[in-house]
Amino acid sequence: MQLILASASPARLALLRQAGIEPIVTPTDLDEDFLIASHEAEHGPLAPADYVLLLARAKAEALLDQDPLTGFDGLVLGGDSSLELGGEMLGKPHTPERARERWLAQRGRSATLHSGHWMLRVRGGRIQDSAGITTATQLDFAADIETDEIDAYIATGEPLEVAGAFTIDGRGAAFIDRIHGDPSTVVGMSIPAVRRLARELGVAWPVLTR
Repeated sequence: MQLILASASPARLALLRQAGIEPIVTPTDLDEDFLIASHEAEHGPLAPADYVLLLARAKAEALLDQDPLTGFDGLVLGGDSSLELGGEMLGKPHTPERARERWLAQRGRSATLHSGHWMLRVRGGRIQDSAGITTATQLDFAADIETDEIDAYIATGEPLEVAGAFTIDGRGAAFIDRIHGDPSTVVGMSIPAVRRLARELGVAWPVLTR
């Protein structure tokens, strides 16, 4: 059975491949900031789990808006990650200045990486069922990170387009002392969560990993 990954994240793609799944990569175009602001204006502040789940669902469903997937029979997976630090949700910094602010604030502290997963069961190009799940993993940033180390890391460009301004599967691993929970959640997507979603939608894991 085919699985479409509605994400441009190289980390999510790598995780699925490591688990034995070769997805069809079809990123969706979504204004995340606008979506969150609109939702909170109408319903109030979102809890961390609701924040990432809302975006994961929007990414999966936006794919059907952009492409009707005529005749497609399989699964569509959307994912989103955000770092919770001091009660604030932090997505991608986008700029070196913002990434530097993040690292100066988070060194020596603990934070929680939240990942939202939303899966659609599609038959004949139409949604037949859907399910979502969130996961959360705590991590401890090293307290002895020097400012010049932060500047050198940011200069690589790695932290600019990733949630929380770090990667655990790249150069950022040198600055994280401990992880408490599922490590794949920190990379960008919980593989155990993906397995559970597929099962909930009636798709056995071996069918996806053949």
